[in-house]
Amino acid sequence: MSVARVTEISATSTQSFDDAVAQGIARASETIRGIESAWVKEQTVKVEDGNVVHYRVNLKVTFLLDD
Repeated sequence: MSVARVTEISATSTQSFDDAVAQGIARASETIRGIESAWVKEQTVKVEDGNVVHYRVNLKVTFLLDD
């Protein structure tokens, strides 16, 4: 039997939403073992002077608990 846990993280990028997701998963992988999937819960941007300067994603990350 497998048991999983879901945790929520936020990540930002100056490049794109895809890059924010990739950076978030890469960083989470440094401290969380067994990541199985992630769900993008929310996407937002920060705007300054009419230009997008940051892309932010809130992710729900699913990982398996150790036996």
